[in-house]
Amino acid sequence: MSQLNIEVNGRKVSRDVVARTHLGDFLRDDLRLTGTNLSCEHGVCGACTVLVDGKPVRSCITFAAACEGRQVTTIEGYETDPVMLKLREAFNTFHALQCGFCTPGMLATSRDIVLRLADADEERVRIELSGNICRCTGYQGITASVLSVLKHFRDEPNEQVEAMRRAAAEGKAALPPEAQAPTTFSGFEAKSIQREAKAVADSAADAPAAAASSGAAPSAASGKGTSVKGGFNVDFPAPKVWEFMSDLKAVAACLPGAVIESQDGNEVKGRIAIKFGPMNAAFKGVATLERDDADMSAVLRGSGQDSLSQSRAKGDVSYRVTSMADDRSRVDVDLLYSLQGPLAQFSRSGLVQDFVKRMIADFGRNVSLRLGQPEGADAPLPQAEFSPFKMFMGVLWARIKRLFGGGKEE
Repeated sequence: MSQLNIEVNGRKVSRDVVARTHLGDFLRDDLRLTGTNLSCEHGVCGACTVLVDGKPVRSCITFAAACEGRQVTTIEGYETDPVMLKLREAFNTFHALQCGFCTPGMLATSRDIVLRLADADEERVRIELSGNICRCTGYQGITASVLSVLKHFRDEPNEQVEAMRRAAAEGKAALPPEAQAPTTFSGFEAKSIQREAKAVADSAADAPAAAASSGAAPSAASGKGTSVKGGFNVDFPAPKVWEFMSDLKAVAACLPGAVIESQDGNEVKGRIAIKFGPMNAAFKGVATLERDDADMSAVLRGSGQDSLSQSRAKGDVSYRVTSMADDRSRVDVDLLYSLQGPLAQFSRSGLVQDFVKRMIADFGRNVSLRLGQPEGADAPLPQAEFSPFKMFMGVLWARIKRLFGGGKEE
């Protein structure tokens, strides 16, 4: 047993817990907050979604002890949250629930969408919701509800909501305001869901076009996906590094788990295998390289499907080579990606994003090794070796050190 000190729905809580106790069990059994529902208990269905420091997590696979010193918000803690109040009203209007079992987790995810993706269209909303399973509604009413709330805050900006959106964009906790008084659902009123859903979807479809016409640059916050930034230094001149980074087969040989099967100009077909803790994925797809030789920058745009879970992924890998000295260069990498299907639940996990940053660092080391090989070597470059266990434990240890003040964010 160890003492756990956390803040739940604005109230400080101290309890003795067994180390293996999951957050969902702690909330339900110890604190009697039974609005958090447990179903699959494997982090797949999304019914148990709660906020930890303002970000949605699966409470059934999150250890309570890992939340030491953090702020947890459950469905019972949104009483004065402006986004959740509008979502509850919209779920009522569009009849976005039937049995209601998935609703607490669905509302938490919907709130996250509204705060992160202000200009999301219907397709984007459906992709974001795909990590939360609803076996009753067919998602039509749920999607219409989220779109209606997005439209509401575009038409009637709210200072609190804008402040929460800025916090979310900066990676800070977008926490609900302090609770004041309980709020309950009003009674349901029968309406034509299909008619209203279509009207909301048609209205929301104009939002991305309006953003594009204003000249705003696309970003993760405008509905494109999750962004992970990283980079590495190499002890070689920038032109040599850029030449290497333009060779897709050589680059793939430096990326653990990646294999290029065919190439036609700047278009490649290939696959990448990833193992992260309990998650296994083997994506196969197509990517196209867009180069700017003058700027020594490029964007690799790709999409693919996992043969194991049938999850679909698409994303952009942007990178730029800059000179730091005559014989030293910097490569900055920005990965912008989205997942649809069972693996969508992992896409915004802090641990997974740390994992991606570690992969970028390992990729940088492999690039340095390849650049250091003698020129003119005819032998093909060996594929980069990948130790999932070693990388997973390295990431986990780094996060543990940060948790106890022994490390810092990279």
